[in-house]
Amino acid sequence: MTDPSRDFDLAILGGGATGLMAAIRAAETGKTVALIEKNRRPGVKILISGGTRCNLTNARGLRNLSVISGPIDPAYDPREALGARSIQQAFGENGKFLAPALKAFSVESTVEFFEGEGVATYVEGNGKVFPVSNRASDVLDALLGRLEQTSTQVFTRCPVSGIEPVEGGFEVHLPDGPIHARRVVVAVGGQSYPGSGTTGDGFGWARRFGHTIVEPRPALVPLRVDADWVPGLKGLTIPDLVASIRGATGPALLERREAMLFAHFGLTGPAILDVSRAIARHDGPDRLDLALDFLPDVRAEVLDQLLQTEARTGRRNVVSFLPDAIPRRLAEAILVASSIPISRTGPELSRDERKRLVGSLKMLRLPVSGTLGFAKAEVTSGGVSLSEVDPNTLESRLQPGLHFAGEVLDLDGLIGGYNFQAAWSLGWLVGGLAT
Repeated sequence: MTDPSRDFDLAILGGGATGLMAAIRAAETGKTVALIEKNRRPGVKILISGGTRCNLTNARGLRNLSVISGPIDPAYDPREALGARSIQQAFGENGKFLAPALKAFSVESTVEFFEGEGVATYVEGNGKVFPVSNRASDVLDALLGRLEQTSTQVFTRCPVSGIEPVEGGFEVHLPDGPIHARRVVVAVGGQSYPGSGTTGDGFGWARRFGHTIVEPRPALVPLRVDADWVPGLKGLTIPDLVASIRGATGPALLERREAMLFAHFGLTGPAILDVSRAIARHDGPDRLDLALDFLPDVRAEVLDQLLQTEARTGRRNVVSFLPDAIPRRLAEAILVASSIPISRTGPELSRDERKRLVGSLKMLRLPVSGTLGFAKAEVTSGGVSLSEVDPNTLESRLQPGLHFAGEVLDLDGLIGGYNFQAAWSLGWLVGGLAT
C-alpha cells in the first residue's frame, strides 16, 4: 500500500526557474506536488544569473510597457517590441515550440507575477528587464515566498537516482526511498554551470525512455581565440561592435551587435556569448573565425576616406587619428594585428597599410580555438529532441505521464532574458496542465 505522505499528483525534478514556477502553478491549481532538488536549497542558478542581478525577461516581448513599475531607459526603443514573436525569434528555428507556453504565460505575465510579489522591475536600453534592486536574491525570494504559501512538499539534498514507470504513474527513487507520482516533470536543466547541480542527469533519464538527445554543447559561453595580443587587453570593454562567426566562405553563421569584453583567456561579453551559439552547433571540418566590426555605423569606404584625410594633417601617429570609439590600447593592438608599426605616422602610411587597417577595423578575423566549456556556459545547446515532446503539454510522445520542461529540452536562446522567459513560461504551462 502506498504511503500517503509519499504519494503525489506531480513530482517535479529540479528546483530551478522552471521547476519552481511549475510547482507554484501546479499547487495553486489543487495538485499535490513534490519538488525535488539535489542542492541544499532551490534556485542556486538563479542567484548567479545576470552577474547576480537576474535578467528576468526582455521588454521586446512586451506589448504593454505600463506593467513595468521602475524606470525605462530612454535608449530603449519600444518600436522593437514584438510580443511573443520576439521571444521565439531569439531561439531560432526551435522558437516556434515555445508558442503555447508563451500564450499561457507571456512576458507581461512574468513582469506582473514578480511585481505582484514585490519585485519592482526596470528596463535597460537593450531591452533587458531587471529587478530595480539589481539583486537576484529578491527574485528567488519572491518565488520561494509564493511557493511557501502552497502545500508543495520540497525535498532538498535529494539527488534522483532513477525514474521507473509503475501502475498508476511513476516511482521516483530518492536517497531515503521512492516516492510515487501520477506524473513527473523533468526540469533539471542541462549541463551548463555544473557547479550549480546541472550535470546532465535529465538526458540519461530521457534516453532510458527512448528519447533522442541532440548532442549537448556549451552555449552563451566565452570564446578562446588564436591571437597573442588579446590577453594584453584584458579588462577593456568595447560597448558597441558587431561580432560574427564566419567560415572560410559564405555569409556569417551568426551575427550580433552588442558589447564585448577582453579577458585573459580570450573574449566575452554579450556579443561574444550570443555568437558562441554558432560554435556550439558547428559540425563541419572547417575552422571558424570570429569577425569583429569595431565601427558598425561607419562604412568601410567612408573610413578609408577619413584615414586619408587625417593622414595629410601633419606628422601625427596613425594611432592618434583613429575614431574616438577605438580606445588607444585597442588602436595599438589593431595596428600590430595589421602589421603596421605603432610608430607609423600619417604621411608614412602606405596605401596597402591603410587598406589593411580599414579591414582590421571593419572585419578583424580571429581564429576561434575553443570555448570555456560547460563550466562557464550560461545555457546548454541541445537536449531532448523537440519532435518527441508535445509543445502544448510538454508531455513525452513516447511515455505518457512524463513531461520535459526548461533547459533539458533542445532549446537555447540569445542572451538578454530570453532563456529565463522560456523557463517561466514552460514551467507555468506544464504546472497548469499536468493532471
